[in-house]
Amino acid sequence: MAERARPISVAGKVMAILDAFAAGGVRLNLSEICRRAGLPLATGHRLVGELAAGGFLERVPDGTYRIGTRLWRIGSQAPAVTGLRELALPHMEDLYEATHDNVQLAVLRDGRALFVERLRGTRSVPVVTQVGASLPLHATGVGKVLLAYAPEAVREAVLAGGLDRHSARTVTDPAELRRSLEQVRRTGFAVTRDEMTLGAASVAAPVFDASGRVAAALSLVARTRSADVRRLLPPLTTAARALSRDVAAHWRGGSAGRPDEPSAERKTGS
Repeated sequence: MAERARPISVAGKVMAILDAFAAGGVRLNLSEICRRAGLPLATGHRLVGELAAGGFLERVPDGTYRIGTRLWRIGSQAPAVTGLRELALPHMEDLYEATHDNVQLAVLRDGRALFVERLRGTRSVPVVTQVGASLPLHATGVGKVLLAYAPEAVREAVLAGGLDRHSARTVTDPAELRRSLEQVRRTGFAVTRDEMTLGAASVAAPVFDASGRVAAALSLVARTRSADVRRLLPPLTTAARALSRDVAAHWRGGSAGRPDEPSAERKTGS
């Protein structure tokens, strides 16, 4: 006799609702939340209302919901993330002053690039990233760096899982992406042009920890027409090396910046 499925607890339902916003930067109406969480509308309506009343979700004037400031404040206190951000911010600020382009810091989490900090100015090209949001690995500069240095099992899972097209220039062929990742490991940096957002190009470099594993990726995002790698790469790699030294000396980040499996050994370009 088949075992009867265990009812989902209230805590499980709440987690499913919050997980509906996991991609970051999204606004969802009640129906979308319930569909993503797999909940009946009546149940979702009650729980979403309680989460909004407690400040964990926020209802915006158009009737949709987004992550609330209370949940953001709690999540932003995660020691592994705050420690990395505190070390990175001075280097990111110097990098922004040197280039006046968007500066981004991301870690590998659940097969995506999780953005833990971002700096941009009024003259910077608009980007889709937000702190706390995640983007696909195959279509972003930081993502390609993180994927290139990820354990083989993680890399193969992404390559086999289907590569969604986000623009006309997104790499969706696994063989082509594999060659691109090999080049990243060989040269020590990644370049993307119009792959996630038309008009935006990125240059990204790895940040290593004390064991030589990649803990994060640092990138510059500029307008495609003005994104000269010869201009962007020297200050970027200088900042990434300086941050790597600080991470190796001071940061004990655990699994926040790398997957659960042992990471690939550090490889540098020659």
